[in-house]
Amino acid sequence: MKLYPLKFKSIYKERIWGGNKLQSQLNKNVTGHSIGESWEISDVKGEPSVVAEGELQGKTLQELSKTFQEQLLGKKVHDAFGTKFPLLIKYIDAKSDLSIQVHPNDKLAKERHNSFGKTEMWYVMQADKGAKLMVGFNKEVTKEEYQEHLNNNTLTEILNFEEVKKGDVYFLPTGRIHAIGGGIVLAEIQQTSDITYRIYDWNRVDAKGNARELHTDLALDAIDYTVHENYKTEYQETQNEVTTIVNCPYFTTNLIPFTGTLSLNHADKDSFVIYMCVKGNVRFKTQNHTETLNFGETLLLPASIKNVTIHTEETSELLEVYIS
Repeated sequence: MKLYPLKFKSIYKERIWGGNKLQSQLNKNVTGHSIGESWEISDVKGEPSVVAEGELQGKTLQELSKTFQEQLLGKKVHDAFGTKFPLLIKYIDAKSDLSIQVHPNDKLAKERHNSFGKTEMWYVMQADKGAKLMVGFNKEVTKEEYQEHLNNNTLTEILNFEEVKKGDVYFLPTGRIHAIGGGIVLAEIQQTSDITYRIYDWNRVDAKGNARELHTDLALDAIDYTVHENYKTEYQETQNEVTTIVNCPYFTTNLIPFTGTLSLNHADKDSFVIYMCVKGNVRFKTQNHTETLNFGETLLLPASIKNVTIHTEETSELLEVYIS
């Protein structure tokens, strides 16, 4: 069996804050009214992505990693992570506000959960008028001051809220307190980890009147209390060019806005490459394979495939993700 550009079956997650935009806007084949997440590529334990089509249909991402190893992952990635796929790729629809949360770094996550930490980034695909994200603090605070606000139910007074629009990018290193606000659809790229410390959940309860578990004590040592002047990632988009929007030790993410045809060469990379279609639809052509990627779909290009031609009849946009 040979590797080819791979699409996986989406894994849908019902969430208390979820909506129906994954169906209505991203055309996901899912029923229900509170679907908050579509996991596109996952090697989280117990939540494996499964190949959707072609000769490898039905195989899990973990099975492919074990079978093809460097051909799928790249030698550098395989050397660093073995057969554990290092990234988790999602689309998120927040109908209402997510909980305020933080993720531990690699050291804490390893000690407490035998897991990777969770550095992540957001690319806003759609935002209702006035929709906001919460990222970081709006002033310098000590751990003690933070605890005082938490205990007094005044935490939101020291948090940084920002109104967002399509194309906004936020990079979230471990330790940075954050929350997606209601009315936002975004693409999320992160380390393979499902470790989240929930700090504050707006005092809401589920249909049975139960509040969700909070992890306030665990979060104390995980939070970075530093305030930053600017939390949004600034970048200059250029049509028909590959623009790097995030570059960190865990992943690099580029934005490709284009019309017509572009040839992409990955000979300089020792990694798989992931494509997320965040606008329009795109046809991918490799030496032996043609694949169409529609808005809201995701494609995994194995490390052994170095050349790909992309084509669109309209103005389309891709996020291109790999490990440097």
